[in-house]
Amino acid sequence: MKVHVKNNRWRPGSFPNTPEGEAVFTITRARIDAALEEFPDLVDQVRFVIDWDTDNFASSMSDADILLTWDLPTASLSSVAPRLRWIHCIGAGVEHMLPMTWLPDEVTLTNNKGVHAAKAGEFGLMAVLMLHTHIPEVAFNQRKAVYDSLYSSPIAGKTLVVLGTGSLGGSAAFKVSELGLTVIGVNRTGTPVAGCDRVVTTAELDNVLPEADYMLIATPDTPQTRGLMSRERLDLMKTNAGIINIGRASVMDYDALCDKLDAGTLGAAILDVFDPEPIEADSRLWTTKNLLITPHISADDGNSYVSMTLELFFHNLKSFIAGEPLQNPVSPERGY
Repeated sequence: MKVHVKNNRWRPGSFPNTPEGEAVFTITRARIDAALEEFPDLVDQVRFVIDWDTDNFASSMSDADILLTWDLPTASLSSVAPRLRWIHCIGAGVEHMLPMTWLPDEVTLTNNKGVHAAKAGEFGLMAVLMLHTHIPEVAFNQRKAVYDSLYSSPIAGKTLVVLGTGSLGGSAAFKVSELGLTVIGVNRTGTPVAGCDRVVTTAELDNVLPEADYMLIATPDTPQTRGLMSRERLDLMKTNAGIINIGRASVMDYDALCDKLDAGTLGAAILDVFDPEPIEADSRLWTTKNLLITPHISADDGNSYVSMTLELFFHNLKSFIAGEPLQNPVSPERGY
């Protein structure tokens, strides 16, 4: 069984979005061999072709059964890769593959959901505490050489709304709940989530926004989530509320957010996701009041991202060989 590994060289406007990211996300033969030590029964059942970009994509995919990648040329995929039956995306978000009309019926697409959970939970916990202790404001004051003692009380009793309670948001909700906050989850179906005191559907979002002292956004980029946090919805929040976004930039109207932060009608924000990435040098995000920027680092583990990805992939590979359902199947209709 043949697996084609498509790595991406860094280049502006693509993935990885920084030169440093290339080393973090590259799947090498050494990394594959290290991961296979935990799966010795797979060693003789699969062979890997490791490539860069589309250097040898068409020729290698002509007899490949599986593709391990971030992205791919989608045109005429059935003709280019007639044996292909499974694509594993090394990211959790697959919005860069939408719309998925290109995906052949016989090919299953899976993603990396869950690999980011532990790191995202820790980041979410940290970010909520940073908002509560006024760190974005303190950092903004520092740039202006302003020494202003901004005090805070213990956080217990505050309310956090988590928009998107999948592996990222769910992990953050669970960790934050241990601090004594009331945690309200928001998801598509209203399905209960560990760590949430209650969960409402996305249709009920407007009802819970006025309750939020803090809000954490962890939704994927889909047609249903784009623009969800509009200017009108931001206006429903408390004037001192804090917002965190570790999901996707498309979910929120960033111009409206900046307007409200500069006007003092929102308290502070911590943003980790942007479009484009990196942020352009003349973006107003750099100078917006009480806005803390983190460069898309909330959920990616620079030391073990590939090893965790390969562990998930090899577990799925065993299922694939056995003809069993794969973990993390992506719905082309929902886009996640």
